[in-house]
Amino acid sequence: MSQQFSPFSKEELMPSPEMLEIKKPKDELYIGLPKETHFEEKRICLTPSAVADLTANGHRIVVESGAGDGTNYSDNEYSEAGAKISYNPNDVFACSIILKIEPPSLDEIKMMNPQSVLFSAMQIKTQNKQYFEALAKKRITAIAFDYIQDTHGVFPLVKSLSEIAGIASILIAAELMNNENQGNGLLLGNIGGVPPSKVVILGAGTVAEFAARSAIGLGASVEVFDNSLTKLRHLQTKLRFPIATSTIQPKNLLKSLIDCDVVIGALRGKARTPIVVTERMVEQMKNGAVVVDVSIDNGGCFETSEITTHSKPTLVKHGVIHYCVPNIPSRYSRTASVSISNIFTPYLLNIGEQGGIEDAARYDKSLQKGMYFYHGVLTNRTIADWFNLPFTDINLLTF
Repeated sequence: MSQQFSPFSKEELMPSPEMLEIKKPKDELYIGLPKETHFEEKRICLTPSAVADLTANGHRIVVESGAGDGTNYSDNEYSEAGAKISYNPNDVFACSIILKIEPPSLDEIKMMNPQSVLFSAMQIKTQNKQYFEALAKKRITAIAFDYIQDTHGVFPLVKSLSEIAGIASILIAAELMNNENQGNGLLLGNIGGVPPSKVVILGAGTVAEFAARSAIGLGASVEVFDNSLTKLRHLQTKLRFPIATSTIQPKNLLKSLIDCDVVIGALRGKARTPIVVTERMVEQMKNGAVVVDVSIDNGGCFETSEITTHSKPTLVKHGVIHYCVPNIPSRYSRTASVSISNIFTPYLLNIGEQGGIEDAARYDKSLQKGMYFYHGVLTNRTIADWFNLPFTDINLLTF
């Protein structure tokens, strides 16, 4: 009987061990922290303690001299944390990862090396087509921290800054109500035998929630207006305190505005914040009443709102004090910087552990959602439609 022929050798027929993907070794990140040049921007992305944590994990960080001045962090603190202090912005922008609060200017993009990674805000309404073309030309991978969304559907950095803006809006209003700031000389609180101040809040999101918490904590009477009953119910549940709520009906809103001492504008819109308080309504408010329009960075919800600055924060119209500064968290730069730093640091450590931005983005979907450029390819449809630019779905790109 002839032996049956086999095309395979005995060794080839033996079971072989499964070949698993080998994890890439840790990557040494080279991070640059430039000094912010945007008007009245004082925040910074990493605190000295975060820098110490990153350098302890083997990463290199270059900080432009004076970058922490606005948050009262000295060059010496960053140096002691392990960062290199540079007096030349070119050295900072030569790093492979750039961390900024505001989007870089065209001149700053010119200083960046090709194939760099940029973390910054996006602020689509303040951008132009040339900004995106400049990023594409340099083949930049850009991640907008205001687009990063976690697995729970929360935008962690936007939420954190909204919390600051909500609390700050009440503190600012309390300052403006005193005699030194053209107010009525009222104390935003509840004193025995004195009726409490009345605060009206337009909107029922994160800003409104934290504004309401602060106002309630001071003893004020709070009323919240929003056209979403679901949001209003959710807000009542989270506050665990009985507050008056209503949908935005002009007659009811006007009645509350006439009686109130403070109005906080915290509404949002898809394109522009809807104007719900007309000039005619403002005319009927008390002299010395205070408007804090937190939604001014998206157009504002008061017809009388005009953009103001931190150095000249208020204007008076029809006897009503208007505070319309777009960048309220920058007023509390240190708190905002600590918050931003606490969000950024775990992402940076994870990028290093995963061996680079490509592998980190492959497993971390929140990074993918924040990414609007990948090696110069635009991956965000909203930006593409807004500026009529070519778009590629990020899921079609190879990580």
